Amino acid sequence: MKRTRIYACFAILAAGSIAALAAAKGDAAKGKEVFTQCAVCHDAETTEKKMGPGLKGLFKHDKLANGKKVSEATVREKIDEGGNGMPPFKDTLSDQERDDLIAYLKTL
Repeated sequence: MKRTRIYACFAILAAGSIAALAAAKGDAAKGKEVFTQCAVCHDAETTEKKMGPGLKGLFKHDKLANGKKVSEATVREKIDEGGNGMPPFKDTLSDQERDDLIAYLKTL
């Protein structure tokens, strides 16, 4: 009985891990192409400000320029809603393009 519960727990953990891997979204190579629209205002190679902040190491920073913690959700929100001079891209980029862009930003 005890072994059965242990095996069941391992099976649940394994299934959860597989689901998490399958849920990984975004193609960084395609995201780099999407970033060409962003490169007018943002530099991917430095942290220095162009028109907007440089994005090198974005996901290694503690906070965004707006003070929010850096996460996929807050970066997506910034892409979607814009603000502080940045236009919103919610209606310009598809969900897949935004996923790809975030995947690329994680590589910087």
